[in-house]
Amino acid sequence: MKRHRAFKFRLYPTVEQVTLIHKTIGCCRFVFNHFLASWNDTYKETGKGLTYGTCSAQLPALKKSMNG
Repeated sequence: MKRHRAFKFRLYPTVEQVTLIHKTIGCCRFVFNHFLASWNDTYKETGKGLTYGTCSAQLPALKKSMNG
């Protein structure tokens, strides 16, 4: 019988790293919510949701629109 082991790690990020972590999580949340809303709208209109390929193809345009 094989034993399963667990390891716990504690991170101590610098102030700059904490800022970067918060920005990254904020961007992920924005992208998720954007595509969730798009998926819901498409589902209401067509009865089918969006595929991963459709969403990933829209990412470069979304990034351009956010950067100006």
